[in-house]
Amino acid sequence: MKKLCVFCGSSVGNRSEYAEAARKLAEVMAASQMGLVYGGARVGIMNVLAESLLQHQMQVTGVMPKNLVSKEVAHMGLTELIIVDSMAERKEKMVQMSDGFIAMPGGFGTLDELSEIMTYNQLRITDKPLGILNVNGYFDGLLEFVNHGVGEGFIRKEHGDNLMVSDDAEVLLKKMEDYQPITMAKWIDDIMLESNHK
Repeated sequence: MKKLCVFCGSSVGNRSEYAEAARKLAEVMAASQMGLVYGGARVGIMNVLAESLLQHQMQVTGVMPKNLVSKEVAHMGLTELIIVDSMAERKEKMVQMSDGFIAMPGGFGTLDELSEIMTYNQLRITDKPLGILNVNGYFDGLLEFVNHGVGEGFIRKEHGDNLMVSDDAEVLLKKMEDYQPITMAKWIDDIMLESNHK
């Protein structure tokens, strides 16, 4: 992976561990000569991560809708700032530019971005690794939902298992480097069979 897209909060959160995790992730990425693609803001965990990578002289690309740039939250000191028309175009651009994705703690925007990549990988629209950096157990509730969805038959077990999770940035990136996409034909055949028997 040469460019990693990180989804994370425009707030810093209530615990110092979140910013520390962003700095640690930046160190691990820099050691692997890995550039960053992110939402382009100069606030929150997004800013901590971008600033940390810039301090390591790594390439940092921000992608931001023009309506947010006009609200003066854009980071103007990045290697590159790409301005797009909409949130949908922002996500599409980040997907195109990136070799893999990590979700760090964040709010609704982070959840939206994470869910989209999970769906893209399930449908083989993309075949790029997706990891969750589960700082301080932040994503435990989401992971419980995924396990519940598997148990109730709405999420394929292989898709749940395909989501890589760790609270350690180095461990998570190693898992992502070893990622193997799941064959789509098998699970499509399975759901067709299940549907015909219900």
